[in-house]
Amino acid sequence: MNETPDDDSPVYALFRDGRAHLRAGRSGAAIEAFAAARDLQPAKSSIREMLALAYLRAGRLIDAEAELATAIELAPNEPYCYFLRGRAQEGLGFTAQARGSYKLAVWLDPSSTVYQAALAAIGEDR
Repeated sequence: MNETPDDDSPVYALFRDGRAHLRAGRSGAAIEAFAAARDLQPAKSSIREMLALAYLRAGRLIDAEAELATAIELAPNEPYCYFLRGRAQEGLGFTAQARGSYKLAVWLDPSSTVYQAALAAIGEDR
């Protein structure tokens, strides 16, 4: 993942709170914390990645896909962003786009069995 905000910043406190909320299964509270952090530091892909994960867990797939598009612009070599984007796209019914996202995740991290499994599960191009 892209580097996290500085440990002593208010943004890091929001980021840390968001992660704690995610671990506890409180997606709504995580979204609030990560969105506030994103608004303070919009160029941090790590914040956008975690906000997208919270959106995914809350079933807000369109919001997740949008955040991940921006996160990928900010950190184009981050395979987890492509994997999460594939999950959002797949959930929205965009199978071809999801396949492409999963392929990029595997290409960037060929050792990940999680990314390989997601690509295998969605099947080949038709």
